[in-house]
Amino acid sequence: EHGQVSLERAPLQPVLASAIQACQVKAGEKRIRVALSCEAGIAGPINPRLLEQAVVNLIDNAVKYSEERGEVLVAAQSVPGELRIVVTDHGCGIEPDHLPRLFERFYRVDKARSRQMGGTGLGLAIVKHIAQAHRGRVSVESEPGKGSRFTIHLPL
Repeated sequence: EHGQVSLERAPLQPVLASAIQACQVKAGEKRIRVALSCEAGIAGPINPRLLEQAVVNLIDNAVKYSEERGEVLVAAQSVPGELRIVVTDHGCGIEPDHLPRLFERFYRVDKARSRQMGGTGLGLAIVKHIAQAHRGRVSVESEPGKGSRFTIHLPL
């Protein structure tokens, strides 16, 4: 939000691996496997520290709202014109009427549950602002009872 962010051409794989590592303790407590799918050669103009924070926020939410012994997949792909970082879970999912407001500051889908789990309602707003600092955007697809798929779209 405070202006320009310096971007450098860097590989995504180490950034995503580091984000996964930062979430291993919480994932381990619920016996959730966090898998990475990213070819070593995928790279783009990024701020590694900021992008790692965005991915940590997405993984943390995926773990938080997944059942014990579940799986979270972190994947990166290069498509014409953009890099995509996708975090997929098979957790509780999100009702469609919440999706338009999901990236607002302090917005919580389930206020009581979020408070109980330590949520502030800022994590997804931070992800959105980090994506925008990379001149990109974030999107979500979700189905109640089936899980969610959050995608960070970064222009090449």
